[in-house]
Amino acid sequence: MAKRTFSTLETFLIFLLVLMTAVTVALLSLLFITSGTIENHKDSGFPATQSSPTTQSSPTILGSTASQGLTITSGSRTTQAPPVITTPDPPLFQNFSGYHIGVGRADCTGQVADINLMGYSKTGQNAQGILTRLYSRAFIMAEPDGSNRVVFVSVDIGMVSQRLRLEVLNRLQSKYGSLYRRDNIILSGTHTHSGPAGFFQYTVFVIASEGFSNRTFEYMVTGIVKSIEMAHKNMKPGKIFINKGIVEGAQINRSPSSYLQNPESERARYSSNTDKEMVVLKMEDLNGAELGLLSWFAIHPVSMNNSNHLVNSDNMGYASYLFEQEKNKGYLPGQGPYVAAFASSNLGDVSPNILGPRCVNTGESCDNANSSCPIGGSSTCIAMGPGEDMLNSTQIIGRIIYQRAKELYASASQEVTGPLAAAHQWVNMTDVTIQLNSTHTAKTCKPALGYSFAAGTVDGFGSLNFTQGTTVGDPFWDSLRDQILGKPSEEIKQCHKPKPILLHTGELTKPHPWHPDIIDVQIITIGSLAITAIPGELMTMSGRRLREAVQTEFATNGMQNMTIVISGLCNVYTHYITTFEEYQAQRYEAASTIYGPHTLSAYIQLFRGLAKAIATDTVANLSRGPEPPFFKQLIASLIPNVVDKAPIGKTFGDVLQPPKPTYRLGEVAEVTFVGANPKNSAENQTHQTFLTVEKYEAASATWQIVHNDASWETRFYWHKGLQGHSNAIIQWHIPDTAQPGTYRIRYFGHNRKQDFLKPAVILPFESTSSTFEVVTT
Repeated sequence: MAKRTFSTLETFLIFLLVLMTAVTVALLSLLFITSGTIENHKDSGFPATQSSPTTQSSPTILGSTASQGLTITSGSRTTQAPPVITTPDPPLFQNFSGYHIGVGRADCTGQVADINLMGYSKTGQNAQGILTRLYSRAFIMAEPDGSNRVVFVSVDIGMVSQRLRLEVLNRLQSKYGSLYRRDNIILSGTHTHSGPAGFFQYTVFVIASEGFSNRTFEYMVTGIVKSIEMAHKNMKPGKIFINKGIVEGAQINRSPSSYLQNPESERARYSSNTDKEMVVLKMEDLNGAELGLLSWFAIHPVSMNNSNHLVNSDNMGYASYLFEQEKNKGYLPGQGPYVAAFASSNLGDVSPNILGPRCVNTGESCDNANSSCPIGGSSTCIAMGPGEDMLNSTQIIGRIIYQRAKELYASASQEVTGPLAAAHQWVNMTDVTIQLNSTHTAKTCKPALGYSFAAGTVDGFGSLNFTQGTTVGDPFWDSLRDQILGKPSEEIKQCHKPKPILLHTGELTKPHPWHPDIIDVQIITIGSLAITAIPGELMTMSGRRLREAVQTEFATNGMQNMTIVISGLCNVYTHYITTFEEYQAQRYEAASTIYGPHTLSAYIQLFRGLAKAIATDTVANLSRGPEPPFFKQLIASLIPNVVDKAPIGKTFGDVLQPPKPTYRLGEVAEVTFVGANPKNSAENQTHQTFLTVEKYEAASATWQIVHNDASWETRFYWHKGLQGHSNAIIQWHIPDTAQPGTYRIRYFGHNRKQDFLKPAVILPFESTSSTFEVVTT
């Protein structure tokens, strides 16, 4: 191997990395308390007769007999479950065919400033305002007699963390008892990369989030629980119809060279290297009144790239926005009874940046195994969307998804009928034995991230000079890792081959484990529809294999013609899941397959076991599995709270730059205010929006709100100054559909105040701009 040389920039970056790592480790050691900080969350998932699973050191799951031996004891102390305050179930009307259906939507945005955005893991990509709000959308289905029910929740966040799910389950148990449990609730993230981070408990994600934000965590938990409560209250007899169809022009495979590693005979069965099928559920009451839409489609919500600083729900969120605005006429965004969710699927290698990866300095294609350009390397190889900018691309892709869903929804006529069922297990994913065939077994590994993980993807490259497709380690980085974190064991290195290990996270436990060992596997069925809750990002071919295996298992055990839906980013996040063949190429997704080369085979085996249990009515015999930990003390955000200050002679909300007197359609109205940190509004929720655009109605002499901060026509930018000073800029991109007339823009905020020797308080304020006219010419 030729001797590696480093440029001045690389040497400087390496120095910074070493320094930052040393500081981080020191901070973590000081700020975390590593003893007595783990709780096992009690729940009421199954009756007591099922809560004593068999314990053995290495669980083996043979074929479809996955119900035995899945438990490893965690060694964590337990705490008493919270007191149960049971909320009476609304009376159910029983004499009808169909389901009781409830839908609910609630805000779960969290803080929109001074927090890292979750998805790209890019240092410095902190939130600085809001483009659209984030929502939790809940759907509850119950059988006519109320004996069984299932819940699916799609949340506009990067992924569902284990901590988030455990806390949601805990609060639901406190209110509803055993009605909503770990086995019958699926929480799924849409995977927007433009939502706040900070809601995780495992160290890798805490570091990537630049600390844990209890402010955002509480906001998200409250929003998710509220959406389920709304759905619970809104339940009524109704029917569900299903439809499927192909979506064209919205996606490409961002790792086509990995896809080509799969057997040619397997690839020949499919017409595309991405899954183009969308599954749509149409829900209505017995009178035909529309209740909601729930759909699944495989696409990464990364139309907004890693230069974005505005919180938003990306392309899938825009599809929801369009659908809900159409059905909830007369309501502001985020309001109205109709709920439309566009949930994630096997999106691991699927990008919305359909123009493909190109070298930004030369324009030539960099669609190669290393995603690298001759000049600039991987940092200049970037995939582009179809629009003139990332916002435009988001809307183009979102509109394609919305339009196809609208067509499938309108023509949905196949009714979903049949009983409801649910099966769930916790599994120690680091120690699963897989029966590959009649003579060979394999095992999963302790978690580890490979070199190509640091390279990022064509949708968002890494900040250091790593390259996708790296199958050999680098002595410099290995030595640096060994000195700071210790050497990975031979066991973990051998288990993960051919992955060269960059971070042996499964062997790092200070101050807390760096990656989860215990994960969820779960299936819920609604008649002939089975929803598989995947705790990560399945690749296209991985999804196809799992879907086919689960469908075959159902059929083998008497449940024919089941539709299998892959639902991604569910319950706990475990990065990517490639096929064994794709793993060998070690692009970004394979390097991020943390449980080793046989991860997919383990999941297929586990989900087959769940499918068999449902089909044979033996769910009661499934072992519960080892309960995951819940860490009490986590490092707080590294960004401190600062007292807000207004300029001398000014107060919060004062207008610094008023709007122009007149605007035409298509122009941008803009107002600058004396600002305060928007993260305060995630603590004190006096106001439900940061802004409104209001039109004066002469007939009633009133101001009518036409837009809020959930509208795609508005932007809220927060500019942070020194010593607590800041400005807030509100823009209204005036659409061609706007009515001529007199308008104003209002700003709602909260400032942090702290008097000497007194605790800080958060105070609401509001302000109004001068009026302006919107004219057509």
